[in-house]
Amino acid sequence: MQYFVHESSYIDDDVQIGDETKVWHFSHIHSGAEIGKNCSIGQNVNVSNNVKIGNGVKVQNNVSVYEGVELEDYVFCGPSMVFTNDLTPRSKYPKGSAAYKRTLVKYGASIGANATIICGNSIGSWSMIASGAVVTKDVPDYALMAGVPAKQIGWVCECGIPLKVNYHCKECGRAYELKKHGLTENK
Repeated sequence: MQYFVHESSYIDDDVQIGDETKVWHFSHIHSGAEIGKNCSIGQNVNVSNNVKIGNGVKVQNNVSVYEGVELEDYVFCGPSMVFTNDLTPRSKYPKGSAAYKRTLVKYGASIGANATIICGNSIGSWSMIASGAVVTKDVPDYALMAGVPAKQIGWVCECGIPLKVNYHCKECGRAYELKKHGLTENK
């Protein structure tokens, strides 16, 4: 075993966990889940059946990653943020996993503490969701989203610094261009 699991955590059968990944206290990884290399699964995290988590992902404390959610490489999920997987849940009328709406969080995206991601949406690469935001629609790559419901309030660099009008990052030097379909990095 090339990964670490705290003794208080439960790992079901038929789970794949990559090298150098750490699963901390009181977490539960359900059957069929796949977690990549070099991930950090915080305290009291639930990773449901058949969830896919890429490499280098950080899931902070008190997060449930429900079935239907996929996290690509280098995603950050802040403490107590929330994913959903059913738009119209009823305890008396469960629909089962066939009715779950898919949520994709793309490469390098960050979701702040206590944010909520409504299912059926895509969170763009390198986007940043502010703490407490409620995302109800697809988020473009590099978008900075805040509020309830979340609205785009700007653009953010790959390194995490909000971009100003010229779309040039003062911190790392990356430069971007705003095109019809969104922001793209100048290479």
